[in-house]
Amino acid sequence: MRNLLVWGTLVTLAFLPFTATPTKTLAGPSSSASSDYKLLAPISHGDLTIFPVVSNKSYDTAQFLTLDEGIRSGEVQVMERGNMGSMIRHLPPGRTYVDSAQVNQLVLVNSSKRPLILLAGEVVTGGKQDRVVGKDRIVPAESDPVDLAVFCVEHGRWVGTNGKFDTHASVMAQPSVRFKAMADADQSKVWEAVGSANKNMSARIAASPLNNGNPIGGTSAGLPRPSATPPAVFALRELETTSSYAKVIENGAVKQEMQAITEPMQKSFESVIKQLRNQNAVGVVVAIKGRVVWADIFASNALLSKYWPKLLQSYAAETLTVAGTPGEVSIKDAQSFLDRWDARHETVDSEPGLYRQRELFGDRFRAFELTSLLAKSEFDIHLSKMAE
Repeated sequence: MRNLLVWGTLVTLAFLPFTATPTKTLAGPSSSASSDYKLLAPISHGDLTIFPVVSNKSYDTAQFLTLDEGIRSGEVQVMERGNMGSMIRHLPPGRTYVDSAQVNQLVLVNSSKRPLILLAGEVVTGGKQDRVVGKDRIVPAESDPVDLAVFCVEHGRWVGTNGKFDTHASVMAQPSVRFKAMADADQSKVWEAVGSANKNMSARIAASPLNNGNPIGGTSAGLPRPSATPPAVFALRELETTSSYAKVIENGAVKQEMQAITEPMQKSFESVIKQLRNQNAVGVVVAIKGRVVWADIFASNALLSKYWPKLLQSYAAETLTVAGTPGEVSIKDAQSFLDRWDARHETVDSEPGLYRQRELFGDRFRAFELTSLLAKSEFDIHLSKMAE
């Protein structure tokens, strides 16, 4: 299993394995019965449909910090392993560190007084390669450096001016990429999903009505554009020459396509929630071209609101890269997907007193449940569910 690297007050450097216990089970989410979740009427635009999920339960999540918040404030730092020596609070005497950067491993330090939530699919850019977080987890407040299980989402680059990362683009990988990182935990499959998404996005932009004589695109990655090169041509050229998932999502032409989906859906979502003030919206079920594909559910409306912009962007990106013919999806179908939690078996990763993550293997679905084990905050933080 993946390891958690912890520097304690001892003079030794230890790798502490997560507890992984395969079991047979028919249980659903440990502290959230499916009857707690109900769907509101769908909100659709083009091929994307979302069903707001409301719950009769809500928890106080104010104590938790998100990755975007931590990076912006400087209280959270993500770096290659070779650049971590100065960040260790309890450095063993006489120990030295060399550059030991690895593709599937980054180090994070949480200097804030709040525990940090990391969600699988969050993209950090910089260092030697852009990476995507591979699993949901909680990092304790004022932590020593901890190892992160990550996957590269920028095939080919292995250089960088420094080893630090940021989330300036606030990118969440689209469901097809998140699935490969979370469920398969296989770098080659993540690269394959990123490559397919980037290729399909380029084809979508090339065929877009917005590209027929209109000035789309731009210098989204900060690259200079020759004055004689039309913006749309430059944008397409940029898409065809990069392997970076983040740069594709930041591309001006791609942003314009995604905004055509996200802006009207955001307005509709806000309108629905505003009209239903007593409804506690905590998540969404997502359907693309008439097929239910994903669900994200949080412990509170406040936590959903923090992640919602980047989640909606990720759903829009998936919509732009999925093949197939349009279809219709009913609220009955979406509710059925939301209600099914019976699993053939499960695996559990845990760090006692901090968090537990369960992976449920069900009939044509996989689900992940992140539960806080912190004192006075023992509840499910995030549930993600994907159709297979």
